[in-house]
Amino acid sequence: MTTLEFTNVSRRYKIRGAGDMYALDDVSFTLTSGRTIALVGQSGSGKSTIAKILTQLELPSSGEILLDGRPIPRRGRGLRAYRQQVRMVFQDPYASLNPYHTIRHHLERPLRLHHVVARTEVDAEVARLLEKVRLQPDMADRHPHELSGGQRQRVAIARALASRPSLLIADEPVSMLDVSIRLGVLNLLADLQRDANLGVLYITHDLATARHFSDEIMVLNRGVVVESGPADRVILDPQNEYTRRLRDASPNPDLLFGARSTGTEEAGE
Repeated sequence: MTTLEFTNVSRRYKIRGAGDMYALDDVSFTLTSGRTIALVGQSGSGKSTIAKILTQLELPSSGEILLDGRPIPRRGRGLRAYRQQVRMVFQDPYASLNPYHTIRHHLERPLRLHHVVARTEVDAEVARLLEKVRLQPDMADRHPHELSGGQRQRVAIARALASRPSLLIADEPVSMLDVSIRLGVLNLLADLQRDANLGVLYITHDLATARHFSDEIMVLNRGVVVESGPADRVILDPQNEYTRRLRDASPNPDLLFGARSTGTEEAGE
């Protein structure tokens, strides 16, 4: 079992004439294989700062991050090995895929970088990854602009899975997609999480989806965790006024999840 410990982490920025501004203030959680934690909050609450720190795009000002009890290496092979285990699905499928390269290129790159399979097996692995996210293997030779938004996000998920990670960070993975296809992508993530025993950090502003796709919910407000606990308890019996306001502003979950269990977008669309 893989365990990621995020302990007493703060991230502050120096603002000229105003002192320090805290994007995160003493945040702690533990993510393990097979579990999903939803990180919920409005824009500016610090959610994406956590994602950037976990992917080492930013460094914390204080605190400790351990993967299986070991600190994250800052460079070299150790950092590459960490990034093989902890992968990210970005919010915007239109920006996260290079329009000049084919889908095959996007999937081959992590396979070759992390030496996941032998060179002779790369083509077969690309096809397997596309099938895993419910896309047709012949899409490998298309460019991103030839795919719909939902299909692009499925490719982004396949790219994240290419290195065979233990933990996945999904940063608002459906917020840029049409409402009609969001549930299909979320169900795909849930199936992949279960099948591969992934640990998933699901970053969202939507408590309705957080409840249905996570084991635990953490609520962030201005860089501080104001409430955390089992998903049902946080939604049904929130202890914090900010959490209650987020819940009341969320869509009716019965409308989102009651009528359908899969999205409308299929591989051939």
